[in-house]
Amino acid sequence: MNEKELIRAALEARKRSYSPYSKFQVGAALLTASGIIYTGCNIENAAYSPTNCAERTAFFKAVSDGNYKFQAIAIAGGPEDAETLTLCAPCGVCRQVMMEFCNPKTFRILLAKSEEDYEEFALEELLPLGFGPNNLKE
Repeated sequence: MNEKELIRAALEARKRSYSPYSKFQVGAALLTASGIIYTGCNIENAAYSPTNCAERTAFFKAVSDGNYKFQAIAIAGGPEDAETLTLCAPCGVCRQVMMEFCNPKTFRILLAKSEEDYEEFALEELLPLGFGPNNLKE
């Protein structure tokens, strides 16, 4: 799986965003260790707090299918009428979900404006001193 394929899947997922309130569409494509891609989009709610981010949608779909090991995620977001996208980083809650399932040193996060224009980060760069399952071991 190359970066462009993963980003392309995130850009496609963005088109399915349900964002009537913010008008900010986000798509995510999550790559499992076995090579399966799970996509997600943001899904808003009039009550706001039940809103779910694209990244968590992808993670929850994968986990509900029994996948718990991940290599990378591509994220693409911006206003629904944007001609060009800007980098869209995951929120703190999504970073914490990533910390639950991913190795912070090796899990790759691709923030994409397009297939050709993106930046790559390790989870530990976006969540320094993160708290995860290993913190609960003796």
